[in-house]
Amino acid sequence: MKVFLTSLLLVSLLLCSALFQCGVADSQRAAPQPPVAPGPAVAGSEVFCNAKCEGRCAKAGEQKRCKKYCMICCSECKCVPSGTYGNKSECPCYRDKLNSKENPKCP
Repeated sequence: MKVFLTSLLLVSLLLCSALFQCGVADSQRAAPQPPVAPGPAVAGSEVFCNAKCEGRCAKAGEQKRCKKYCMICCSECKCVPSGTYGNKSECPCYRDKLNSKENPKCP
């Protein structure tokens, strides 16, 4: 009797694992591929970022450096806060980017 129950348990475990693997394979095959987001080299976003960063860095002491980092942040976040300083709550991605020293990366 013990041998019968043990073999029945093993067979049921094998069947369950086979069904589980088939179900996982079907769900992975049926999942649609996510659309590819345009990169920073897209002309439209570059024009948008250039205009927004010009305004953001208008009063900066180091305008070249400000614009460089603003362009990096804008191309990744697709937004720039309004004004020349502050207002970072308008764009959480822009606000939360940090450099290697854990300081804000975006001007």
